[in-house]
Amino acid sequence: MEVQKVGDISYKQFMDDFYTPGIPVVFKNASKVWKANGLFTPDWFRENFGSRSTEVKGNTYTMREILDMVENSSEGNPAPYPCIFNIPETLPELIPLIQPLNLNYARPNWMENKFFNRGYWGSATEVFIGGPGGKFPYLHLDYYHLNAWITQLYGEKRFTVFPRGQEDLLYPKPDDPWRSELNIFEPDYVRYPKFKDATPINFTVGPGETLFIPFGTWHTAYSLTPTISVAFDQLNSKNFKDFMKDVWVFKKREGTMKALAYYGYAWLAGTTCKIGDSLNGKH
Repeated sequence: MEVQKVGDISYKQFMDDFYTPGIPVVFKNASKVWKANGLFTPDWFRENFGSRSTEVKGNTYTMREILDMVENSSEGNPAPYPCIFNIPETLPELIPLIQPLNLNYARPNWMENKFFNRGYWGSATEVFIGGPGGKFPYLHLDYYHLNAWITQLYGEKRFTVFPRGQEDLLYPKPDDPWRSELNIFEPDYVRYPKFKDATPINFTVGPGETLFIPFGTWHTAYSLTPTISVAFDQLNSKNFKDFMKDVWVFKKREGTMKALAYYGYAWLAGTTCKIGDSLNGKH
């Protein structure tokens, strides 16, 4: 199995061939609708947002400091990864440059609805910055079973995904089944022998390309060069049932009453969005 790269396909073809069956795909040029395409470079961020800061692994760095580390990053001595900036909170000036956020494919997306602006539901619109050798710290499923959309705007990143049905081979953590216990970059086959039977799919996403990762897909990433990408999440009727299960699990950790309140609100918000989709002829 390979992850396909597609050009200007129709929304219907995307839904039929990839979204409905839950198959990852890379769009070669969906990002052409964004002003950010071709604009986001290290120098541009350094010049315009050099003093903005974020926390990475317990330390606070400015954008300028992060980009300096990325420039000096190597496979043997990688810069901290991932360096994440929440766009609405830290870089709101970028919002007009990434419209329409859905790239005309990630729709409907209930996370863009005002009902889901309240509270935290695992969704965020973020800039990821990394350097050569930077890798996501663990193989994982996205929390809340959200679909992930990752647009690579600068540099190249290698992604690894696993076909559905291989969960037993990937050793999910007992206390956090959305994360794997093993390091797929340096697998310990003595400790995790079943991983030998897993079939990782590796592929590279380059500048201007967008990766769709359907909910329930195990994945991770590795920066091959200095990289800048924008990621956002998607929720609609297809993943709403699994989303609600995660809402209960995560909020239950904060107490039953809080879980009941959040679950009730999420159910009402999702039901309202679903009715709205029906009235507007969306699927």
